Amino acid sequence: MNKNLITEEDINKLGLRAKKASYIISTLDTKTKNDILLDAAENILKNKKKLIDENEKDVQQNKERLTSSTLDRLILDDKRIESMCLGLVEISKLEDPVGKIIEEWSRPNGLQIQKVSIPLGVLGVIYESRPNVAADAAGLCLKSGNALILRGGSESFLSSSLIVKLINESLTKFKVPEGALQNIPTKDRSAVGFLLRMSNYVDVIIPRGGKSLIERVSNESKVHVIKHLDGICHTYIHRSAKPDLCNNVSVNAKMRRPGICGATETILFDEEVLKSHLPQIINSLKKVNCEVRGDEKVVTLDNSIKKATKKDWATEYLDKIVSIKSIKNGVQEAVEHINNFGSGHTDAILSEDPKVVEYFLKNVDSGIVMHNTSTQFADGGEFGMGAEIGISTSKVHARGPVGVSQLTSFKYKVRGSGQIRP
Repeated sequence: MNKNLITEEDINKLGLRAKKASYIISTLDTKTKNDILLDAAENILKNKKKLIDENEKDVQQNKERLTSSTLDRLILDDKRIESMCLGLVEISKLEDPVGKIIEEWSRPNGLQIQKVSIPLGVLGVIYESRPNVAADAAGLCLKSGNALILRGGSESFLSSSLIVKLINESLTKFKVPEGALQNIPTKDRSAVGFLLRMSNYVDVIIPRGGKSLIERVSNESKVHVIKHLDGICHTYIHRSAKPDLCNNVSVNAKMRRPGICGATETILFDEEVLKSHLPQIINSLKKVNCEVRGDEKVVTLDNSIKKATKKDWATEYLDKIVSIKSIKNGVQEAVEHINNFGSGHTDAILSEDPKVVEYFLKNVDSGIVMHNTSTQFADGGEFGMGAEIGISTSKVHARGPVGVSQLTSFKYKVRGSGQIRP
């Protein structure tokens, strides 16, 4: 296969291999899957220097054209490689999601029916600059019994290719067919289009990247997509909230890692506590170089605050910028704003009023709703799910962090004793 150019026939060959391998990997017992995960973690650690060298080549080839935040996501160092391997170890400790009896019942005619969890089949994961996605996706797919085709960004090509090679060495050691984990071996952008049309072999596509990638996948894919388009997350500060808690949580929600999809982009603030609670938060944000934009009431509190526009309420900054909006009519207005401008990802309320909290948690139409904590906990690892392959804002199949359990479907097993239908 030419590594510079790729044809639809080439991609279809990968798909056919993956489909055949999916029938094998779906039947692996739990111990074998866990042993492979542990072996893969050990193999990556053993080859840490080689991986850092390949990653350095990726960095040098791309450092002039990438933003500082994208470049940071590309870099692999000792700590990040060890964390990647720890992720594989943690996945090995998770309960096997395959073969679980979800429901079972008997019919009056004697038929015994079971609803049993099964793998999805073949997953296509398309990602950009983070090479660790290759290891996370491979680990989660192995544990959930799915075959995987990876299409990483050109900037992480060498790093991702080596990670896949090292994990494949462990799969081969345990006699798992090579089609169970494949990396599309080209930087050719047309490969993405071919993968999105491969509905005869691929069961689910999961994009991990920026808005333009996810929009393209959503518009072009002939395969079911698990995705989130934006992470326009909110933290609503109710008048009953404790000032210190508001300061600590809202600053963490914005600034711990401002470039991730779970970062708060808009803080909603009850008017009654603007003067008592907000100045402390603004000072804390300014100390860590966060630009604050506010509505007409918020800007009166500090002349360094920029005037927000309606566009700000619908913007995912992924940067050290936050918008703050005053709320006049309490939780109902806050919920209405979130449902109008949010992306269905993660939204939080800071409040000591149980009735208000329950109203918020029930009525905000998002995959993850939180109380008195940072939106940056929107993460499969923080939920105790091991690594995640992404976060879904869809209401179909998977919603919220997508871990091993969300990478399964189900079948019905019906047992009879000769019954015929009248």
